[in-house]
Amino acid sequence: MPASFGTLDRRAAVRTLLAGRRDLLVITGLGSPSYDVFDAGDHDGNFYLWGAMGGAAMAGLGLALAQPARPVVVITGDGEQLMGAGALMTIAVARPGNLTIVVLDNGYFGETGMQVSHSGLGVRLNQVAAGCGIPTVEEIVDEAGLRACQPWLGAVSGGPRVAVVRIGAGQVDRALPPRDGVFLKTRFRRHLGLPVT
Repeated sequence: MPASFGTLDRRAAVRTLLAGRRDLLVITGLGSPSYDVFDAGDHDGNFYLWGAMGGAAMAGLGLALAQPARPVVVITGDGEQLMGAGALMTIAVARPGNLTIVVLDNGYFGETGMQVSHSGLGVRLNQVAAGCGIPTVEEIVDEAGLRACQPWLGAVSGGPRVAVVRIGAGQVDRALPPRDGVFLKTRFRRHLGLPVT
């Protein structure tokens, strides 16, 4: 098991990152990252993924390419990003300037029973992202790192960026966002000013 893997409180970290979000578009990985983003404040610019494990970073890439004038952040967990690790290569090659990926890394697969994840066994997602060619990568271990990373989320150039946030593995109560896929799609499209069909 990971010893002293991370100490940041996941909910507080997400609240800090999303404070003053302005026109930020947010895609969440399944499970706890969705709960964390919802707990920080539901917003029409949030798109919560349910059951799409491994797909959050690629959904963020598609959105960033389709909306180049809007900042896009993906907030996901280590297990979900490990399943979609190949996405980091595609994102590095596509180079969307407006995309930031935040990985909440506690070293466990939280949604399937707290099994130790690959990052808990030594895989460093920040090094994986850098090796894929992501130009800006940070590992965040404290509040100062969160505050330093916050401006990235509003940037529409200079990306893509990856921030691996080392969080504690403690359990938090679920804060369940809407689960109706049609509702979420419709709300998000309206927020983008797109036709709703």
